[in-house]
Amino acid sequence: MRRSFRFVLRPTVKQAVALGAMLEDHRQLYNAALEERREAYRRRRIGIRYGEQSAQLKQIRAADPDGQGRWSFTSQQQTLRRLNRAFEAFFRRIRAGQTPGYPRFKGRGRFDTVTFVEGDGARWDSQLHHPNAAFVKLHGVGHLRVHQHRPVTGRVKTVEVKREGRRWYVILSCDDVPARPLPSTGRQIGVDMGVTHFATLTEPLPGVSDGQGHIPNPRYLKTVKEELAAAQRAYARTQRGSKRRKKAARKIGQIHRKAARQRADHAHKTALALVRNADFLAVEDLNIKNMTKSPAPRPDPGQAGSYLPNGSAAKAGLNKSILDAGWGVFLSILSYKAESAGRQLISVDPRNTSRTCPSPGCGHVSGENRQSQADFTCVRCGYAANADVVGASNTLRVGLALRDAHAA
Repeated sequence: MRRSFRFVLRPTVKQAVALGAMLEDHRQLYNAALEERREAYRRRRIGIRYGEQSAQLKQIRAADPDGQGRWSFTSQQQTLRRLNRAFEAFFRRIRAGQTPGYPRFKGRGRFDTVTFVEGDGARWDSQLHHPNAAFVKLHGVGHLRVHQHRPVTGRVKTVEVKREGRRWYVILSCDDVPARPLPSTGRQIGVDMGVTHFATLTEPLPGVSDGQGHIPNPRYLKTVKEELAAAQRAYARTQRGSKRRKKAARKIGQIHRKAARQRADHAHKTALALVRNADFLAVEDLNIKNMTKSPAPRPDPGQAGSYLPNGSAAKAGLNKSILDAGWGVFLSILSYKAESAGRQLISVDPRNTSRTCPSPGCGHVSGENRQSQADFTCVRCGYAANADVVGASNTLRVGLALRDAHAA
C-alpha cells in the first residue's frame, strides 16, 4: 500500500527564511514556465511539453546561481511536472465538454508546496532520530527538526514541504506500507451521512454513537461563526496593501485552518472507531461537488431581465452545512483505514436509500414515505422508523448484495 505521513516542521528563524525563499523561487519558475507555454501558443500556435522545459533547467540554474541554482534540480522538475499536470487536466476537461479552467499564474501566497524525491534533494534519515524528534535534510536549507508523532513505515518515495499560514509541514509519501489487520468482530454496519447528524449507523456503537446510532455533527465552522464574522469585519475596514490588512487576512486564515484541523481530527477518530468495530462497512457514494452546486437561475417569462425566486439562499445554507460536515474528508480517511485494517468497504448508490421501505416483503419506494427530515412511514405497509436509520439499513442491504454479486 502507499500511504502518506504528515508531520509538523520546527525550523529555526534562519531556516524559515530559507524555506520562504525556496517557495518564492519555485513559484517564479512555475510562472515563467506557464508564460513560455502561453506565449508559444499565442504567437506560433505550438505547444511546449514538460521534456522541453525540463531540458532548460541546466541553463536556468547556471544563469542564476544565487537564485534557482540554490535548490534541488529534482524539486524544480517536480514543479514543472505540476504545471504539466495542470495542462493535462485542462485538455481533459475540454475533451469531456466541461468548463476548461486554463492554468493560472501563482500570486504571492498562492504557491505553498515544493516536492522532492527522496535521496535526491531531500533525505529522511532514521539515523538522525532521537527520542523526542526526527530530522529531514533539504538541499539548500539543511537539517530541519520534525515533530514525529508516529513511526514511519514503508519506503519513503517523495518528501513534500508545505506551508499553511505560519506553520510548516513535511509530508512523506511511502510505498510498501504493510497492512495491519484487526481481529474479526463479526459485525456489519451501514453508514448514512447527514447534516442534522454527522452520520447514522445501522446499530449503535458505545462511545461512538448514541442509542439510535446517530453520530453527532460537531459543526466546527459554525462554532467559530461569530469570531469569523468579527475577523471579516475587521478585514473589511482595512486599506488594500496595508500591514493591518495582511494581519487581518492571517487571522481569517487561522480560524479556517483551525476548523479544518478539528474536522480532520474528528474524521480520523470516527473512522478508526468504525474499522475497529466492524468487518464490513457500506457507505454512500456521494457526489459532493454536485450536491453543493448553486441552483440555476429562473428567468421570469413575464418580465425580461427579471428572475423568479429559486431558493438560492436556503441552498447556500445547506451547502455550507454539507461542506462544514466534511463528508469527503471522512469517506476518504475511512477508505484507507479500512484497507489498512483488512476491512471490506463498499460504496453504494445513495439514490432512494431513505425513501425505500426496509420492511421484509415490502420494499416500496416513494418520496411520500419520508414525511420529514427525521420521520419515515411507509405509505403501503405502515412501517415507521427514523429516516436516517432507514437510510443506513438500506445502504447496508445494497452493500451486502453488491458484495455477494462480486463474490459470485
